[in-house]
Amino acid sequence: MAISPLKAMNGERVVVLIFVLRVLSSLPLALLPHALSLSLLSLFSLVVEIRVDNSPSLFKTRPGASSGIILGAVTLPTVMLSKLIQLSRAVSLQQIEIGELEHMTMQFWAASACSCGVLIFLFIVTWCAANKKNPHFSCSVWDAKFSLSCVILYSAVCCISLATISHTGFNTALKLLWLLCHGFATVKLIQHLLSTFPFCASIGEANLVTSGLVLYFGDMLACTISKVCRLLIRPELVSIRYGIKRSEIGIVIQGVLLGLLIFSAVFKFLIHLWEYFWGANNSESRERKEIWRSLIFLTSLGFIMIAVAPSWMMIVLDFDVHPVLWIFQFIFSEPFKRLSLCIYWLVLIYASVLRFYNISKNSKIERILLRKYYHLLAVLMFLPALIYQPKFLDLAFGAALAVFLVLEIIRVWRIWPLGQLVHQFMSAFTDHRDSDLIIVSHFSLLLGCALPIWMSSGFNDRPLTPFAGILSLGIGDTMASMVGHKYGVLRWSKTGKKTIEGTAAGITSVLAACSVLLPLLATTGYVLTQVSLSLSSYMSLQDVSVIIICAYITLLFCYVNCIYNTTI
Repeated sequence: MAISPLKAMNGERVVVLIFVLRVLSSLPLALLPHALSLSLLSLFSLVVEIRVDNSPSLFKTRPGASSGIILGAVTLPTVMLSKLIQLSRAVSLQQIEIGELEHMTMQFWAASACSCGVLIFLFIVTWCAANKKNPHFSCSVWDAKFSLSCVILYSAVCCISLATISHTGFNTALKLLWLLCHGFATVKLIQHLLSTFPFCASIGEANLVTSGLVLYFGDMLACTISKVCRLLIRPELVSIRYGIKRSEIGIVIQGVLLGLLIFSAVFKFLIHLWEYFWGANNSESRERKEIWRSLIFLTSLGFIMIAVAPSWMMIVLDFDVHPVLWIFQFIFSEPFKRLSLCIYWLVLIYASVLRFYNISKNSKIERILLRKYYHLLAVLMFLPALIYQPKFLDLAFGAALAVFLVLEIIRVWRIWPLGQLVHQFMSAFTDHRDSDLIIVSHFSLLLGCALPIWMSSGFNDRPLTPFAGILSLGIGDTMASMVGHKYGVLRWSKTGKKTIEGTAAGITSVLAACSVLLPLLATTGYVLTQVSLSLSSYMSLQDVSVIIICAYITLLFCYVNCIYNTTI
């Protein structure tokens, strides 16, 4: 029996749809096709989530987590659409070139194609499973017709929108093929992720991760194809300028992540090759074999990160000098400030890790509360750097992400001599959200703080945007968890752990932080250099925006059972 979407609405779905409506309400008329496509995607994801939640378990997802399909499906397209709104204002003010707006338009449609592909895949899987269980299942014909209508309308709107930024029908066809490849790659990747790492993520989390990976590395591939076409074939084959000017820091981070992606594949291949030719020889001791694996690991990592990745950056993205030399030049361009900041970070990390690791082994404090101390540590580390050294913080986030990825590879592969030590250390801070296969909490915290900053690079007329992750995770989420755990009595639902007291504490703490942060940014010149409004009028506008954002994020934490589902 079909379930009406209106009757199946819960708190999480309502909050997500309110968020989407809030973004749609601020769209200019020029982005009307994008608004229509996002609306269709939201409705389609709602239908798919209801079907999946009312079907038997088809995937090995994280126990106790909601499917989160609608949130995972609309997050990236909504973020890209928000960036499009901002860039459209910049174009009208003639502060950016039209090519940057076209590039972001393509990114929006690519993100939407990733989500749409996964939704179609999930709908087909649930449909086939229902028919297999009951051959006479006439399932929700309404669901099928509605979903098919959404997909057809979405495809039509996409074609019309791409035709407006293409010079010929051939270019439009190429772009549609490119979007189709994004959707197909995301489906294959999410299947691989859920089968390789069972019980590690919900469907929505897996969708968000895989869509982000495909979008990010697809942009790298597009840069490479664009460069090859301009060098070997004809420049006009690629009308969207994927070669738009990028910051040096963005190029370095892209190159490092590309290098780590290549390294993981190469290292796995070399290990299989080594085991095939020499693994059968059991005369060597286990310790000697571990040493050989470590040598292969270090050699391949060093070669790819020093030779292969920099070569790609210098050839494809026209990087002038070797990236390693550029990093040293960048750091020593302001040696006192940046080296002092590095020392400050190292002291904080050493003292905090040493203290909290001992507490985690000898104390009965709940892990979820212990991990919130690291959220506060993130505020102490990142907030001063974001105000006084934002570019250096961009680079530091990229370096930290690379270090986390390398350490996770070492932990998963148990690379001698650090593999077991890293595993024991990381296990001291895990809870039911993590598993032995993969630990993602530290990635979530780092990316939660870094992504708003990275997404705000270039034109940004909302100076509080880069602080969104630090404020919501470092302050709001932490205060909500602590107050809700200690003083929470009134719960939002009978089955959930979230309390009204924790929610109020989260909203109040972020608003209090913003009331201190805005005057501080004004005194440092951070605000006035980014907007041309008077300080009083700017603050009044920001106050309204901050209240809306704080309320939305806190309500989302109340209803969504994901990695940062805390006791608020």
